[in-house]
Amino acid sequence: MGETEAEEVFPFDINPMYEGERIRKVNLYVELGGQSKPGFELVLFEPDPEKIKDGEVTLIGPDLEEMEEGGTYAYAMIYRVYGEQIDKDLEAVIERRNHEYQGYIQGYMHLNQRAEIWVRIGKEAVKKGLKTLKQIGRATIMLFKAELPFIEKMEAIYITDEEEVVRRLAEANRIYEARDAKTMGLHDEDVDEFYQCTLCQSFAPTNVCVVTPDRTALCGAMNWFDSRAAARIDPEGPNAPIPKGECIDTIGGEYTGVNEAAIRLSGGEYDSIKLHSFLERPHTSCGCFEVAGFYIPEVDGIGWVHRGTKVSETPIGLTFSTIAGSVGGGKQVKGFLGIGIQYFYSPKFIQYDGGWHRVVWMASDLKERVKDAIPEEMRAKIATEKDVRDIESLREFLKRVNHPVVNGVVREVDGVRITEGWAAEAVEEVPPAGVEEAVPEREPVTLDPLAQVIASGVNSPVKIILKDADIRIGKIIVKRRGEK
Repeated sequence: MGETEAEEVFPFDINPMYEGERIRKVNLYVELGGQSKPGFELVLFEPDPEKIKDGEVTLIGPDLEEMEEGGTYAYAMIYRVYGEQIDKDLEAVIERRNHEYQGYIQGYMHLNQRAEIWVRIGKEAVKKGLKTLKQIGRATIMLFKAELPFIEKMEAIYITDEEEVVRRLAEANRIYEARDAKTMGLHDEDVDEFYQCTLCQSFAPTNVCVVTPDRTALCGAMNWFDSRAAARIDPEGPNAPIPKGECIDTIGGEYTGVNEAAIRLSGGEYDSIKLHSFLERPHTSCGCFEVAGFYIPEVDGIGWVHRGTKVSETPIGLTFSTIAGSVGGGKQVKGFLGIGIQYFYSPKFIQYDGGWHRVVWMASDLKERVKDAIPEEMRAKIATEKDVRDIESLREFLKRVNHPVVNGVVREVDGVRITEGWAAEAVEEVPPAGVEEAVPEREPVTLDPLAQVIASGVNSPVKIILKDADIRIGKIIVKRRGEK
């Protein structure tokens, strides 16, 4: 096969111990993809083995030695594969393993998936002799074929020319959409088992990723069909069946089998998960999730912002990266939730908490992207950064459009009223002239972690995030600046 993997000595170490390696800016040589440049990864099945040049890596665009240190570039990785046991249904399965295998390469950080990839190459790797992305490509092919022996032939096309990445990205997105459409008619109640995915546990050791027909993986790269195919072709791999067991809560999506898996996969950190709940025992959030949701207590509603958004801040004053940092790592946090974009299209989308009737804000580019998933009667009632800038303007917007949260949300799936609304706001009583209003002593107030995070970042030049703190206030003294 020409220059075989066995013949090449790479200038970097290759070992699973490097999974989870982070390359910080101070050690950064170049960044590929990420939030500022387009990028994607794609696996394509080729049924004719004669059309694949096994082990070959083609590069289109500038190579590492032509890149400016500290620069950011577009990046696409396309792999063409052949094997008698492979068909198109395995494309997404093989594709998702790129994240795992490239994580084995020392000095090369790979995050996310599909059209959200983010790669960093460290200075030390370049100093040790990493001169070309073709070396990365050949090492990746070697790993794929060693770990997945059903891959008989494989070649790679790496692209750093931005115009070419953008051109090919359009076709990649059509392929992703076609894959996602397969699960539209299948629902949780139609199958006997769900699937786990442990690929992200190198970054999020307590993450419990449960893939069901109605809930795609948080990364968006693996649906139920993909996970089933992965489990069958690689029984010892990261995807394995989760027997559903008994359904404890039909609306929340709680199953005895999933709860047992939660204990096992989180090492006992969590013992129960409601697959379709936002506020009560929600699904854990890894770090590769495509979208982050956040609860806004002032309006009793939920907002959504996605990775790669052009929106700088949400109404609660936090960016996507800040929210992701608070909830990522495999945590189950009341008030925050990571999801895959395809989950918006599920009829069970956070149905326990009211579904779309509870959504009050979305980043405009995300809202446009999933507009077909939003019920027609709700589209004009969900604000974006173009409509509001903070909590107060959001409240005014929601009252103006008569959003369901204003008068109380009725859960469509069972007709149960789950919130009371806040339209009838209390009117402050004014004491008679000459009579001082008595101010009762207040009990010490304990803020939960969610309230601390949200309260810390709104309308303030300084953000203070307190985690797991118990704050009690005995007395507040307000003085003018300079007053002793």
